[in-house]
Amino acid sequence: MKKWFTVVGGAAVATVGLGYYITSRFMYMRKKEDSLILQRETEALRFNLEEYSALPKQEIMLRSPYGYDIKTIFITANPGKKYMIFCHGVTENKFNSIKYMNLFLKRGFNAVIYDHRRHGESGGKTTSYGYFEKNDLKVVVDELIRLVGDDVFFGIHGESMGASTLLLYAGSVEDRADFYIADCPFSDFGEQLAYRMGIELKIPADWLLPLANTTLKFREGYTLKDISPISVVKNIQKPVLFIHSSEDTFIPPEMTQKLYRKKQGPKELYIDFKGSHAQSYNFNPKQYEQVIDQFLTNFVYVKEPVL
Repeated sequence: MKKWFTVVGGAAVATVGLGYYITSRFMYMRKKEDSLILQRETEALRFNLEEYSALPKQEIMLRSPYGYDIKTIFITANPGKKYMIFCHGVTENKFNSIKYMNLFLKRGFNAVIYDHRRHGESGGKTTSYGYFEKNDLKVVVDELIRLVGDDVFFGIHGESMGASTLLLYAGSVEDRADFYIADCPFSDFGEQLAYRMGIELKIPADWLLPLANTTLKFREGYTLKDISPISVVKNIQKPVLFIHSSEDTFIPPEMTQKLYRKKQGPKELYIDFKGSHAQSYNFNPKQYEQVIDQFLTNFVYVKEPVL
């Protein structure tokens, strides 16, 4: 009997340990060094320090409802009240958004870039892939409205985790922006986790997902089902442009196709890009701009107020 208890106890400890290992893998995913991101973007000619430094800007530390600071930069390079908010992906920081920011500055928009929790200069201990981040995004939106006014006209662009975050924000918090651009989002984090575990750990996820779910609920207070853009995308009334590279093997493009089909109302889909995950713009800059311009012409400029 004693031996049986020892075996059962050992199995229980191992199970708990496995749950902590799996959740820690994605909660504490290793981030890229801020200096390396800046160096990478500079060497690729997507970031010019002199030009960026010359832009009129206001740097603010906003307070997250979860008790940490969110590093936010408001850039007012153009007259009027047209803005874009940019949400970067996991392991990146606000400087990865500069290339997208420049694209919209050329089109007469101003910009807001910021660091997600646990990234860049923002606080926060864990990454939640949109669960906490969606409410941090609301804090950024609220500050934009406070600074510019209720009549501000703005869109939100997100890449990877940032794209899923903006869909969760628009579908479950508030559909406040005038339009959204979701570049390579996951449709459901549980499905994405299962997909990655199958590739990286070579273990079927059928019994690991419930374990990860239980552990995540215990550690962070939410479950994988709470990080599911596809469950809320139908609530988004404003126009959404869905973008994905057909060559993406990290988040399958089929996830974006599912989101597009589920979204009601004005929407566009473009997945005919080359490049790996989150590389659609880097590999196809002119094509990317053409897709953006087409979407803006079809759904944004037709409703844009005179500001």
